[in-house]
Amino acid sequence: MLIPLGPWGVLLGSFIDSASIPIPIDVLMALWAWSDKRHFYWYALLAALGSTVGGLIPFYLGKAGGELFLLKRVDRARFERLRNQFQKQEFLAVMIPSLLPPPTTWKVFVFGAGVFEMPTLNFMLAVFVGRSIRFGVETALVVIYGPQIVNVVAELAKQHLLLTLAVLALIFAGLGWWIWRKVRGTGTTGSAAPEERNQ
Repeated sequence: MLIPLGPWGVLLGSFIDSASIPIPIDVLMALWAWSDKRHFYWYALLAALGSTVGGLIPFYLGKAGGELFLLKRVDRARFERLRNQFQKQEFLAVMIPSLLPPPTTWKVFVFGAGVFEMPTLNFMLAVFVGRSIRFGVETALVVIYGPQIVNVVAELAKQHLLLTLAVLALIFAGLGWWIWRKVRGTGTTGSAAPEERNQ
């Protein structure tokens, strides 16, 4: 039913998958990207948008007082680990699960983001960035290697989850260092400006 809808199917399917009912969105994304290779990136962005909006439903459920519900789904030790993750770096605590393929328990992190009072705009940005990377890489691989690559990547991620996380950690560490350098450089330039004006 979703495939013939094209872009609207992407939005609706990713919304449903994130909001409530899990559907094989990765398989559908592969079919959409393969059928329209020239616009694969639009499908990735639309899927990221639909997933971001759909994720607001479990997010707001958590915000409305879902701590007890979350404790029924995870044990106390995991609950405390989630709390610590959000206290240390809430953006990455949502973005990294958003870019990982199944069987990542993504909705637990989304629900937790609401429970631990993450700002809504930060939450939406984290999900959108993570999903854009995930669907962007996924659809690009489909265009290059064909739809079957989705199952291959999913199996590799399951079998080598620690390696996948290590590679992602290195990528984000490099990105964080680059952003820090840029911000530091901007700050240095800005602080020098008043002295120059006084002269």
